[in-house]
Amino acid sequence: MKQWREIRKAGNYNEIGQRNHISPVLARLLKNRGIEEDADIQSYLHGGLELMHDPGQLKDMDLACGILAEAIEEGKKIRVIGDYDVDGVCASAILVRGLRNAGADADAVIPHRVRDGYGMNMDMIENAQADGVEVLLTCDNGISAREEVARAVSYGITMIVTDHHEVPYEDTAEGRHYLVPEADAVVDPKQPDCPYPYNGICGAFVAFKLITFLYEEVLQKEMDTVFYEELLQLAAFATIEDIMDLLDENRPLVKRGLELLNTRPVRGIRELIDVMELSEKKISAYHVGFMLGPCINASGRMDTAEKALRLLLTEDADEAMRIAGELRGLNEERKKMTERAAEEAYALIEKEYAQDKVYVVYLPDCHESIAGIVAGRVKEKYGHPALIVTDAEEGLKGSARSIPAYHMYEGLTEVADVFTRFGGHAQAAGFSLPKEKLPELRQRLNENCKLEEKEFGEILRIDLILPLQYADDALLREIEQLEPTGQGNHRALFGRADLCLLRLDFRGAEDIVCRLTVRDNGRIYEMVMFRRSEEIRAAILEKYGEETLQQLRGRGAEIPLMAVYTISENTYRGVQSIQLVVEDYRIA
Repeated sequence: MKQWREIRKAGNYNEIGQRNHISPVLARLLKNRGIEEDADIQSYLHGGLELMHDPGQLKDMDLACGILAEAIEEGKKIRVIGDYDVDGVCASAILVRGLRNAGADADAVIPHRVRDGYGMNMDMIENAQADGVEVLLTCDNGISAREEVARAVSYGITMIVTDHHEVPYEDTAEGRHYLVPEADAVVDPKQPDCPYPYNGICGAFVAFKLITFLYEEVLQKEMDTVFYEELLQLAAFATIEDIMDLLDENRPLVKRGLELLNTRPVRGIRELIDVMELSEKKISAYHVGFMLGPCINASGRMDTAEKALRLLLTEDADEAMRIAGELRGLNEERKKMTERAAEEAYALIEKEYAQDKVYVVYLPDCHESIAGIVAGRVKEKYGHPALIVTDAEEGLKGSARSIPAYHMYEGLTEVADVFTRFGGHAQAAGFSLPKEKLPELRQRLNENCKLEEKEFGEILRIDLILPLQYADDALLREIEQLEPTGQGNHRALFGRADLCLLRLDFRGAEDIVCRLTVRDNGRIYEMVMFRRSEEIRAAILEKYGEETLQQLRGRGAEIPLMAVYTISENTYRGVQSIQLVVEDYRIA
């Protein structure tokens, strides 16, 4: 069950509002997000790309770009090695487009999820050597590839690593020892000695910074504005899909990226928007995170991510349209597989794992490409860190997703000896291990986990207890100033404890939409809830019985209800209206 916590921060919101020409409600919403100084409020509401940090502050950035500039001038063959998720594909597209536009002989290779696994491997090094590659450039991977980097360097290949993942380390008697690969240049803001002021950026944003620094500071080549903005929107797209905190420089990046996605999107994304029937919609972080991004991801999960990379590189409308259609089809197939695997995981947890703190669930028949999605579903449903493990060509592979209270990468590092390979960050990780080590992994993770019961579960931070009569158009316009919202910059959440549920209506395929008719302070309102129809049916049935449930279908009963809700704008057949969306509820 999700935990509800009302945010209660004292402040003179009238005074703050007057100083900054905003309403007291918006002043309170901003303070709830830690934004209370006047300068910070102005930057949050009105700041643009000038808030992005100087890429030259990234450790080894000047060294990496110097190597690339020399390689371009001498006509050396450069190969980008990316990753198969949205961040890796976008990062690869940014680097290939940026390098080719500067005159480089550059191509890209993305590992196959099943055959190759995560990141750069030895076969890629051997292939690069055979193909005469002189410079290897990683993106969204490489920080854990010490042996592979060493092999490339031994062949005389110049090695540049760009990544954003945690640097592997060993805890010794002398302290923590970081295992940075011995490449010619390593650009990763999470290096302990990197002076960059914000390390919460994704791999594609690192790639974007590398290309802009290469042009502006090393090549001293002016980048065409349209080209710059195409690369920027790819970095913004990846920032959303990789669930980076929408704070610091990520916020203006995503804000501008969404503006561009709505006005002049990259050719491939434009066709994907059309295929997903979103052409008439205002593209938001929601559309990127839950509709467009999963199609890009589906390429790497169900087939090969090189197909998605071609979508982001092509300027041919027909090719882009064809690939976009294929990606939508792959994503539909992926969704069906995910639903089956998630239901199997739920059943196993409730039968065998209910007492565990960290769920390590073995699904031998689960396609390894969807393990991360299933882990995320488990984490959301139960509020526990989750690892989904499945059979692979050699041993087992798995993906992990975590809750805020549990640092997944550190948890895996404590049991590093059970893995043949692992990597990731606080909230997500991937790994491989021998099959016989699986029981040990589960046992040791749970023995090491010190979380208490109160730390499990998703926390809904309620901004304001708000009667429904105040959820009007004026408040909606205030809320819209918080956009883009997402990880680290949550949507405005409101709570109401004294509702009376009068009627339930279920609509859509498989009753995906639940409409709730409620009474608040004597007035009737409509609210909507998505994908929880079966759950609310079961809750009412358990507390009140079948007769009351049936009466609610015909407005013949009254049940006390508490709700956490959001306020949004809904457009139906050209008519706009306020929509109250239930995010969580309690049947009193």
